[in-house]
Amino acid sequence: MPKGESYSKVKNLVNQHKLHTICTSGNCPNIGECWNRGTATFMILGDICTRDCKFCGVTTGKPLPVNEDEPQRVAKSIQLMQLKHVVITSVDRDDLPDLGAGVWVETIRAVKQLNRGTKLEVLIPDFQGKKELIIQVANARPEVISHNLETVERLTPTIRSAAKYRRSLDVIATIAETGAVAKSGIMLGLGETETEVLQAMDDLLEVGCKVLTIGQYLAPSKEHLPVAEYIHPEQFEKYRTIGLEKGFSFVESSPLVRSSYRAEQHAEA
Repeated sequence: MPKGESYSKVKNLVNQHKLHTICTSGNCPNIGECWNRGTATFMILGDICTRDCKFCGVTTGKPLPVNEDEPQRVAKSIQLMQLKHVVITSVDRDDLPDLGAGVWVETIRAVKQLNRGTKLEVLIPDFQGKKELIIQVANARPEVISHNLETVERLTPTIRSAAKYRRSLDVIATIAETGAVAKSGIMLGLGETETEVLQAMDDLLEVGCKVLTIGQYLAPSKEHLPVAEYIHPEQFEKYRTIGLEKGFSFVESSPLVRSSYRAEQHAEA
């Protein structure tokens, strides 16, 4: 169970400033460990997603209007927490004309202005594959830009409601072209084969991905896609070794790994 002085401090700050975190919205199993290290993954643009992916614990529905002071609240909270490495993600906002890219830029700039020594990683949606919006976010200069492939190509239509495998690869290619560290993540235990996982690795490397996270899928509720298989830790270690041999700069691979797990190390890629 999550507990401890640092955990309580982070929790109080998140509640006090009415912030959303993927740690809580996504039912992350590492919340105790990460919050006790004084790190948290902020989620902007509200906590209601316009998409309905079968693996995700975030609420789906009609989002509330954008909160105009959110960028400053996130930046101030990071300052109060004295964080040296921050991860920010968001729900998908297919309802907005710019799909949320403007708020992304404002948030990155606000965080950097108020936290000069803080390294910033952003985990972005696919922005419907619109390259100009991805570049707009990249031009705000976060150190690491991540976009998750989530699963192998064959299973993508089953578990992702709107995202497409090849579109996600194009997003990662655009990230790499901007000069940022490109990062992605996949889940295991959805019914994929080892051959498919290795193909996904090759596909990611081909488009310039430098950092890969691999973790075990855990169903957020009984209504979500059931776990097809629990992968043995030795298999995760095998994938980590293979990934490094193939050419990734960093590979985090174990059952409880999530996108932002130990993310402070990935900026060095």
